Amino acid sequence: MGVTEHRRQAVQGLKIGIITMSTTRTPAEDESGHWMAEQAEKEGHTVVAHRVIPDETGIIRETVNELIQAFSPRVLLMNGGTGASPKDVAIEAVKPLFQKELTGFGILFAQLSYAEIGSAAILSRATAGVIGNTAVFCMPGSIKACRLACRELIFPDLGHLAKHLQEA
Repeated sequence: MGVTEHRRQAVQGLKIGIITMSTTRTPAEDESGHWMAEQAEKEGHTVVAHRVIPDETGIIRETVNELIQAFSPRVLLMNGGTGASPKDVAIEAVKPLFQKELTGFGILFAQLSYAEIGSAAILSRATAGVIGNTAVFCMPGSIKACRLACRELIFPDLGHLAKHLQEA
């Protein structure tokens, strides 16, 4: 079965969780998180949780586990904390929770970023993986990065990915 057929059989109306890691933004100032929530709803999905938390390993892991257990989202969109700074720990917090890593996401995101911002794209450590039946995407916190990741990579195949995850 080809990609077109898989997309026709994709799961619709997914539950989505959003986590923004930031030490400076409040929930009201979470431009990237609000944009992702609006976009998800335009795509026919339901945002079941939206949190803004500090970029601290323990808090990130606790929040990820809490949202997955409480809301069973099919997708968790995480933004912020993916840079090269010592205080950027989102990847270190989440990656050990992955049962499977979706390595293509980080590679393709870097390629698309390079086309937009040049060699500064190497500073991003965007990644994705699967925790249970939840697809988790970690991307930079800038609105441009979130738009790029969601429009070009995440939203086009969310239903397709969710269908594969429910096969378990």
